[in-house]
Amino acid sequence: MTYCVGLQIDRGLVFMSDTRTNAGMDSISSFRKMHVWEEPGERVIVLMSAGNLATTQAVVSLLEERSKAVPDRHSTVMETPSMYQTARLVGDTVKEVIAGSAPAGQNADAFGASFILGGQIRGSEPRLFMIYPEGNFIEATEDTPFFQIGETKYGKPILIRAYDRQMTFAEAAKLMLVSFDSTLKSNLSVGLPLDLLFYGRDSFRVSLKKRIGQDDTYYRTVSDGWSAALKAAFQQLPDFPDQAP
Repeated sequence: MTYCVGLQIDRGLVFMSDTRTNAGMDSISSFRKMHVWEEPGERVIVLMSAGNLATTQAVVSLLEERSKAVPDRHSTVMETPSMYQTARLVGDTVKEVIAGSAPAGQNADAFGASFILGGQIRGSEPRLFMIYPEGNFIEATEDTPFFQIGETKYGKPILIRAYDRQMTFAEAAKLMLVSFDSTLKSNLSVGLPLDLLFYGRDSFRVSLKKRIGQDDTYYRTVSDGWSAALKAAFQQLPDFPDQAP
């Protein structure tokens, strides 16, 4: 399992992913789940993945290989004219990889993977998409300004309650860290380190890219502070009025 979040704010896009993968408690490893294609001044494209590790690695490898191939072989993430076309390209690649991985008659669900794609190409607005294992996708809107993939249920309540489209990148990072901390404490299949990326609207370059580990001072401050704040809030709530016999 994994946990990834892509968040759209007025200032741009914020991405965070964990790095843990596991095939049972005796087989736990760390793999990067956030991948970036950048041409400064022209485009920044970020892709995060969850699901079958072989599938996600094959999709990323194929996109990367084709971005370096001769121009007439394939359209590539470095040549798509819009983020919508980039989402179509990634969706088609997902379908291609899964179709090639599942032998005839075998359930393709075992090879499934989902992705969050975001970024900006010169001439258009920053956009954020979620791509399903079937290759189809949806786009973030005013009503749905963020996407989650992987182990989503533990971190979703804080995102819903505290999100503000006008928040700063620093506030968005704090919000994401609280969401991830809640997930880490609830599910051992999600784990540190975390990868964080900021993309500033119309900058056409990665604004900040950072790996956050167990010894990160700010992460520890947020984690401990959130636990203390929850305990304090609980204590301030009135006790249940009826007494047990």
